[in-house]
Amino acid sequence: MKWNKKWVAGLSTVTLLAIIITGCGGNATQPAPTGNQPANTGAATETEQTKIKEGGTVRVSIATEPDNLDPYLSAATDTNSMMDNVFDGLFEAGENGELVPAITESYEVSEDGLTYTFKLKQGVVFHDGSALTSEDVYYSYAKLAGLDGQEPLSSKFSGVDSVETPDEHTVIIKLKGQDAAFLAANIAAIVPKDYDKQSEQPIGAGPFKFVEYQPGQQLVLEKNADFYDKERMPKLDRVEFKIMPDANSSVLALQAGDIDMVPGVSAQGALQLGEGYTIVSGPQNMVQLMALNNSVKPLDDVKVRQAINLAVDKDVIIQTVSDGNGTPLGSNMSPAMKMYYQEGLENRYAPNVEQAKALLKEAGYEDGFDLTITVPSNYQFHVDTAQVISEQLKQVGIRATLKQIEWSSWLEDVYNNAKYEATIIGLTGKLDPHEVLGRYESSYAKNFYKFSNSEFDGLIEKARTELDETARADLYKQAQELLTEQAVAVFIMDPSRNVAMKQNLQGFKMYPVQKYDFAAMYFTEE
Repeated sequence: MKWNKKWVAGLSTVTLLAIIITGCGGNATQPAPTGNQPANTGAATETEQTKIKEGGTVRVSIATEPDNLDPYLSAATDTNSMMDNVFDGLFEAGENGELVPAITESYEVSEDGLTYTFKLKQGVVFHDGSALTSEDVYYSYAKLAGLDGQEPLSSKFSGVDSVETPDEHTVIIKLKGQDAAFLAANIAAIVPKDYDKQSEQPIGAGPFKFVEYQPGQQLVLEKNADFYDKERMPKLDRVEFKIMPDANSSVLALQAGDIDMVPGVSAQGALQLGEGYTIVSGPQNMVQLMALNNSVKPLDDVKVRQAINLAVDKDVIIQTVSDGNGTPLGSNMSPAMKMYYQEGLENRYAPNVEQAKALLKEAGYEDGFDLTITVPSNYQFHVDTAQVISEQLKQVGIRATLKQIEWSSWLEDVYNNAKYEATIIGLTGKLDPHEVLGRYESSYAKNFYKFSNSEFDGLIEKARTELDETARADLYKQAQELLTEQAVAVFIMDPSRNVAMKQNLQGFKMYPVQKYDFAAMYFTEE
């Protein structure tokens, strides 16, 4: 059997059922829009179409500094959300989690599932004016897969055995073994071959060009007038991301007219804005959790981790920190990923102080212990969550101390080197379940939980090569059960996402991953 997909309106679901996410699915509560404005779905009405304003600059608040402008070296979600407008891959994520064509025109998968042949669109050029060819795809994927003799830059490409380029617009990728997650990996950015200054002056083939990055101030993009996809040609001339770590300052700046858009505004901030603004709300497909370093005492004892879970009341956190706008979780999977989500785990550790104390006593910590919760200071949501949890842990004798650090320090100390005891963070949604649960594999380079379990590793490896969607989903559900049973972390919630904008800024689309598609946005005449 061969699958040959010619792109018309999107991918067939033959192989993509495994990665489709319903954008508005799940059980997350969606807060009502603020003021008199209906939630913006991203689609302009017929009246609005006649008022579209060509050009203009949109100013967007962003809470964090970019960690690296090179798409292969960046790990921060906010950075990827900004730079996604600069880079394009063979595919991109659609509004419903489906894959839609970007640089690729068609693809074919061999009967044994080991060979992927991609036909590239012609006329695609990078921002430096050079033509994008199969050689650039080879260069990009060789870096990602480590075929260039260097360390692989992405575990998603670890199964790539070889990349061939028989002509300028054909790429043939051979895998070492069947990999059900591979197709979704092809949203990775394609970069120009032999260009080694992506961290200073990034060059891609996306709808916007990089202009400048001023640390502590802003990151600026401008319209790519040579963008290959004329239907997606940006109407905006310029996007300015203003670095504003303080959430309240962002709201005040929007009210003052100094910025046009606040992604991730809190429910309280949305209420503060009042009428005259558009608020778009929806589930994030995010997992907010308190990660526990499974390699340090006393967190290396499963009974201690289970006791911590029993001491935490997620419903209280959702009500106090998220104003009730969140879905409680029990493992590292949001119900937005319907096919793979294991129901019922959110109730596994119902709050029980006495049971938590009993487990601590069994583990030899009847008098409790000291715990440091490291939190990135620029995410007030996580700081507030840590404060609530520290109070809850007192009930079982655990003396928690909050340690707030800069985002760059969090990435280095916690994410890269696992130098911490506990931390509060949000793990953003992905298009494929392997990208979500594969973070806990023993061999995963950024497994900062230091969780190591051979049974879990076996389930994930088997799921990766399982092409039957139903069987694959069952394996991932078993993996979720294990994460919960082992209390690897305190899985808290999938918080709803609120985006606030000026009324005349239109075209925003909500995705099941954090994505800001400024090519689709525009101003209307006021």
